[in-house]
Amino acid sequence: MSVTREQVLNALRRVKDPVSGRDIVDADIARAISIEGDAVRFVLEVEAERGVAMEPVRVEAVDAVEALAGVGKVSALITAHSEKKVPNLGTKKSAAPQGPQRIPGIRHIVAVASGKGGVGKSTVSANLAVALAGMGQKVGLLDADIYGPSQPRMMGTLARPKAVGERGMAPVEKHGVKLMSMGLMMREDEAVVWRGPMLMGALQQMLNQVEWGELDILVVDLPPGTGDVQLTLSQKTAITGAIVVSTPQDIAMLDARKALDMFRKTGTPVLGIIENMSTHICSECGHEEHIFGHGGAVAEAKKLNLPLLGEIPLDIEIRLAGDAGAPIVVAAPESAQAQAFKDIAINLMQVKALQS
Repeated sequence: MSVTREQVLNALRRVKDPVSGRDIVDADIARAISIEGDAVRFVLEVEAERGVAMEPVRVEAVDAVEALAGVGKVSALITAHSEKKVPNLGTKKSAAPQGPQRIPGIRHIVAVASGKGGVGKSTVSANLAVALAGMGQKVGLLDADIYGPSQPRMMGTLARPKAVGERGMAPVEKHGVKLMSMGLMMREDEAVVWRGPMLMGALQQMLNQVEWGELDILVVDLPPGTGDVQLTLSQKTAITGAIVVSTPQDIAMLDARKALDMFRKTGTPVLGIIENMSTHICSECGHEEHIFGHGGAVAEAKKLNLPLLGEIPLDIEIRLAGDAGAPIVVAAPESAQAQAFKDIAINLMQVKALQS
């Protein structure tokens, strides 16, 4: 027998809105319920800045409906309220802060970027964060790739962030690094289906409503390209600078130059360039081969008078370590591969912008 709308509503009434304390039906958050055979769909409509905090509520709501007899597949999306115009009643409101704002307790924010996907930016971010922590720095890692979060897998944790107060969250700690990612709040194979306002609200919440505590460096793993997340971070948050990761070949450097140009246009300092997959040494015979060419990022750094922070080899052990949830800096700390990341961390700390 097919499930009824009233049964779905009753199931959703068992799920509470953490802000109002009411259930999500009475709070007018659960909307657009549709039932087709044994498939149930609905949306949770909230303010854009609450998107991240509502993800556990969405999961709880899906579980509640899935438990009903006669229900097969359940899908639920989080959507944002449309902007509402407030009439001018002649009263003056204090102006919101303009320009990039500092995050209390965080000395430096370093964004790790790339012009395109597949160049190893997330691998660099994870290993750099762990290497910096190994040097005695207090380090946080923010996975800002909302659509494709990979840091939970690379850092080896699926622990859920705990709520702090009404709207705050506590980051998860692993390998000496404080971690926050959308991937910690949803199933690993589940897609985030959000438009721009929700995306930007999620980024702002993970930056400003996470209890990061005192940090020397917050490493931000950006999504590839030059889109909403990069622009929002540059315009809303005072970041120390950005690192651009590229592979050596010409086509990758074309996209890396776009990332460099984006940071120039937004007034964000570029702290250096990293050449990933720089060379490959055969594990059987020791022959060195430049599969993707060599020196593209090196030449670009020299041309732009930017620091070359390091060159990372193309090596299967780096990939295996990341897939296993222990960055190579943790999995094989004495290896040449780990040393490449440690050298980058040392070189980064010597950049003038991080000396203050």
